[in-house]
Amino acid sequence: GGKTTHLATLMRNQGTIAALDKSQGRVDKVIANAKRHGLTCIQAYAFDGRKAASEAAVCSKDETPLGAPPYPTDTFHRVLVDAPCSGLGQRPALGNKMTLKAVKAYPSYQRKLFPAAVQVLKTGGTLVYSTCTLTLAENEGQVEWLLNTFPCLELVPQTPYLGGPGLPGTSLTQAQLQMVQRFEPWGGHMAGDTHPADRDTIGFFIAKFVKKAR
Repeated sequence: GGKTTHLATLMRNQGTIAALDKSQGRVDKVIANAKRHGLTCIQAYAFDGRKAASEAAVCSKDETPLGAPPYPTDTFHRVLVDAPCSGLGQRPALGNKMTLKAVKAYPSYQRKLFPAAVQVLKTGGTLVYSTCTLTLAENEGQVEWLLNTFPCLELVPQTPYLGGPGLPGTSLTQAQLQMVQRFEPWGGHMAGDTHPADRDTIGFFIAKFVKKAR
């Protein structure tokens, strides 16, 4: 729940955050973390994000909380897809027992999260995709797939820009590779003016999109 509570803090505990995870154990940790920090704007549910959107769902027109998923189209101003990934950016790691087959299975699962994420996002809203891994297929490859699959999504620059550009190997242009942020666990591949304190991170990746009118 680190990202969830951080977002709630940035929102000054106003508005509503709906946090979804298939694992009840992880949801319980989010709830406990929110309570510990006195954050009341977080609603956490054990729910499959692939099923988060529903044409039949209806949100209240007043100021009452959203309630449990699924949610109707155009519900959220911002959506974060913090996708399950191979986690190859985590450290320290003296070894990894993950098979190549398991690593290759992540991109197809990640893609199943996006239809609902795009559907519940309002026009003009922001979608952020993040992983804590290093593979091209789970990072730049997913950005390429998203742009080709959802014409309503536009890749946009990020502020602040602390990481490095994306890696070549997809159809993304140089300008588009400069819009994503890639962080390496060894501190390389970073923006030239990045402070040394910001270089000491795990490996992760961030891409930001805006949903345009169809």
